[in-house]
Amino acid sequence: MKRTALIMAGGRGERFWPKSRKNLPKQFLSLTDDGKTMIQLTVERILPIVRLEDIYIATNKNYRHLVMEQLPGLPVENILCEPVGRNTAPCIGLGAVHILKKYEDAVMFVLPSDHLIKFNDVFLTVLKDAAEIAEKGENLVTIGITPDYPETGYGYIKFNPGITEGRAYKVARFVEKPSVEVAKEYLATEEYLWNSGMFTWKVSSILKNMKRFMPDTYDRLMIIRDAIGSCEEEIILEKEFYGMQSQSIDYGIMEKADYIYTIPGAFGWDDVGSWLAIERTKKKNDDGNVVDDNVITVNTHECIIQGGKKLIAVVGLENVVVVDSDDAILICAKDSVSDIKKVVENLRVCNKEEYI
Repeated sequence: MKRTALIMAGGRGERFWPKSRKNLPKQFLSLTDDGKTMIQLTVERILPIVRLEDIYIATNKNYRHLVMEQLPGLPVENILCEPVGRNTAPCIGLGAVHILKKYEDAVMFVLPSDHLIKFNDVFLTVLKDAAEIAEKGENLVTIGITPDYPETGYGYIKFNPGITEGRAYKVARFVEKPSVEVAKEYLATEEYLWNSGMFTWKVSSILKNMKRFMPDTYDRLMIIRDAIGSCEEEIILEKEFYGMQSQSIDYGIMEKADYIYTIPGAFGWDDVGSWLAIERTKKKNDDGNVVDDNVITVNTHECIIQGGKKLIAVVGLENVVVVDSDDAILICAKDSVSDIKKVVENLRVCNKEEYI
């Protein structure tokens, strides 16, 4: 069966402020030593099993030019511009109807654009296994990440080790972000995986479930499908997409559908959720610092320092994040990186939109 992919690339990446901005969000930045952007790495990673002409990018209409610049070989018609953010279920549905319009049916990989994966060959093996399972009946397959510590920032997938389909396990339930104590309990059972937000299914399977569990969204998607390629496509897309309920695919479908399976993955996955991820993606120097560009350090340890045109001199600091951009500088204690989004919130309140 034809294999296709939808890469979701509409987020703003506010936890990577001030580098990630509304006009250049995280997925279009390079956060690794190879100089490639997050979205370029995501596409490159799956090219061995999905042709470029069968890869679709769902993004904000303001980012169309960024996708075209960074993925020059991608067909322009494969750039799906959402007129407004409506969470992952409508986004995935939009990708599904475009694939449906092109092919009678196909396997559809759904991937975020801002994750890093260390072991690509292992990852591709998991995707191939997921595709084989998705081709059987109406199976919806999610890729779970084998946890190696009690993370409280991720949702978890509880699976049933006694019910399998190939290498996949039947999903018992999805659970929200736990406390440290509960996360430790999950880890001890060896029956929980981190929810990566990566999925595999047939287009027909996901649309059938949308028709069952999200009928209004489904009806609007069918109207959009019929308009694809017509002179009214953009007008109809805007009208119908604005009318959709904002809902995640987890809540809208995955927590309710019947044939949900998960494949455990151990391929060096990182969701690159904050500036702390830079320590996992780039090399540290002898002082434990991750330093980029025009930077000098003196008696400074375990810091993340992202320079720019201006010289940054850091003296006598430990465990801080310093990030320079053209018009803003971030100085943040490592244990407070989760509060960076509050900076963006305050900028909105203070009408300083030019810095967002």
